[in-house]
Amino acid sequence: MKNSFSESYKAAGVDVTAGYKAVELMKAHVARTMTGGVMGAIGGFGGLFELDLTGMPHPVLCAGTDGVGTKLKLAFLMDKHDTVGIDCVAMCVNDIVCCGAKPLVFLDYIACGKNFPEKVASIVSGVAEGCVQAGCALTGGETAEMPGFYPEDEYDLAGFSVGAVDRDKILDPAKVENGDVLIGLRSSGVHSNGFSLVRKVFDVENSNCLNKYYGELGMTLGEALLAPTRIYVKPVLAVMDAVKVKSISHITGGGFYENIPRALPEGKRAVISQKAVEPLPIFDVIQKTGKIPERDMYNTFNMGTGMMLIVGKDDAQRAVELLNAQGEQAKVLGYIEDGEKGIELC
Repeated sequence: MKNSFSESYKAAGVDVTAGYKAVELMKAHVARTMTGGVMGAIGGFGGLFELDLTGMPHPVLCAGTDGVGTKLKLAFLMDKHDTVGIDCVAMCVNDIVCCGAKPLVFLDYIACGKNFPEKVASIVSGVAEGCVQAGCALTGGETAEMPGFYPEDEYDLAGFSVGAVDRDKILDPAKVENGDVLIGLRSSGVHSNGFSLVRKVFDVENSNCLNKYYGELGMTLGEALLAPTRIYVKPVLAVMDAVKVKSISHITGGGFYENIPRALPEGKRAVISQKAVEPLPIFDVIQKTGKIPERDMYNTFNMGTGMMLIVGKDDAQRAVELLNAQGEQAKVLGYIEDGEKGIELC
């Protein structure tokens, strides 16, 4: 690429050499994610991945895409860019595993006002860490320098993941029955949803609130809010190998009220104990500061539960033990009964 340079394009605000430098800086991070199926190196027009279909007589591909959202505004204000990539991966792979699929590859897309190679490499370091946590390969991506479209110091970050699952192992909400149990997996915080409300509550762009230390959080507000989304892929896949998991819900935008019903069939509802949920302290701070009604909290945030698994009553204890052995904080939060599709918090 040493002969690739356009003075005219640079004068228009796009420095192609900055892109090449960013790629060189991120190569070591990408190398951490290489799995057995990866073919070739980054820099080509597409990422190649050889499928190992052992144990999958009827393989089905499962794809998911998402972004980090306005949580990025906090990263800009705190000038901390090495964890939002984990959020980006998490939002995609946590969705894929809800179908029973194992994520295989991931691609990222960074659009920025100005390409600062070190910043881009820092962002990609987080993407790579997320891929390592999920067990998938970062097989490519795109950095688009778009002067005049984004402010110089800002960027957007989105991603796309593809996984695979055998057709007979696809999770099916239709199999959920009366008496089945809901197992909640602890979240690491707000994850990557609801930040438009968070930003409004604390007026983050016009105050110094992110540097304020909260004793109940054990850290500053900014540190608590920027905590990366937990990636549940490996422990969930492990428990699915040992226990019949019927359905899974990733608690993202829309909170409990929107996401848990997506894992239920018609005519079934989830009865959930609020006492068992035990919201994380960050949600108490948000609710009290913004004077937000409780229902709105549960209809916006994960409230300390990032993922919900539905299993048969006889499998519940075994599933909790396996998940906790994998480093999760898992416990029974409720059960399934007949009723209008939805949830009841009691």
